[in-house]
Amino acid sequence: MPIDDTPTHSLRLDKWLWAARFFKTRSLAAAAIAGGKVRWQGTHPKPARDVRIGDELEITVGDLRWTIIVRGLNAQRRPAPEARLLYEETAASAALRQQAMELRALAPTPGAELHGRPTKRAGRMIRRFGGE
Repeated sequence: MPIDDTPTHSLRLDKWLWAARFFKTRSLAAAAIAGGKVRWQGTHPKPARDVRIGDELEITVGDLRWTIIVRGLNAQRRPAPEARLLYEETAASAALRQQAMELRALAPTPGAELHGRPTKRAGRMIRRFGGE
């Protein structure tokens, strides 16, 4: 059976987000779409929505938000430099994302340096503060 090399004119949204490396798996991409983290042309799509070149997507991953224009379609997940060629970020989106990253670096989230369970000493202090 020969491989079909004809260019595709559309691709499922969840598959495109996975191929463009916004999400590690298609199921994570589908869950984000279902959760309202992805907007297509200003609406909340379903994961099976066809994406075409020129479509505008708003993608929220954690604290980061992208507004991008689809520039290419690829059904296979490629290395990151090739995946970046599948979309173009708008100038306004890049500026907002850069500003948010700078703010996060200047004023980190309280408790961000804490990892894991509290130590025995910290647990005693917490209990003492709580009035136990």
